[in-house]
Amino acid sequence: MSGSFFKHNHDPKIVGSYDLEETLGRGHFAIVKLARHIFTGEKVAVKVIDKLKLDAVSKAHLFQEVKCMKLVQHPNVVRLYEVIDTQTKLYLILELGDGGDMYDYIMKHENGLDDDIARTYFRQIVEAISYCHKRRVVHRDLKPENVIFFKKQGVVKLTDFGFSNRFMPGEKLETSCGSLAYSAPEILLGDSYDAPAVGKIIIQYTVLVVKKKEEKKMKRKERQKEKERKKERKREGRALRDLH
Repeated sequence: MSGSFFKHNHDPKIVGSYDLEETLGRGHFAIVKLARHIFTGEKVAVKVIDKLKLDAVSKAHLFQEVKCMKLVQHPNVVRLYEVIDTQTKLYLILELGDGGDMYDYIMKHENGLDDDIARTYFRQIVEAISYCHKRRVVHRDLKPENVIFFKKQGVVKLTDFGFSNRFMPGEKLETSCGSLAYSAPEILLGDSYDAPAVGKIIIQYTVLVVKKKEEKKMKRKERQKEKERKKERKREGRALRDLH
């Protein structure tokens, strides 16, 4: 891990070769900030972890996250560029996505995605997971929120390896972790297995898209009924005027 230099204040604005800017997100022990490389201007995401708030379990997860991210270098995995360690903070310099996460993407696209585009994204997710497993790394927290879009590159990438771990063929990981709604039964029972989470991501995408289409269809029907009711009221009004 490399050293760092700071401006002389409580919350440094410069870390290593990066100028920290606005906050992109917050967690229990960390915040994610937008940053720019001082010399190249390249934008990155910096995960700032307060080591003073970490208990033994959290420290172990953090160690595994860094170790696993260094092992996985794949076009569909968010890159860890650099780790900067200080007495109180740990800074993870990460590749910055430009299209939000898959959950938000699904929610914003009421008409769904073209089937070919959807297949392309899911193939990329599976390829990333397959690569991780070949490197004997299991993610253990697969969900739409941990799939990031990179519009300029035209790809999606896995991120947040906070629950990741190494495994050996034939051995089981016994820790129960991850997001319950997406956890594989094998993980809850102490095994290492990601495939059900992939299936649940696909199901969520499909269900949300179908639900949104049905809601839109119902709204169109309701608008059409309202138009017909207005026309009927106008006809009734004209009929009453004709009687007088």
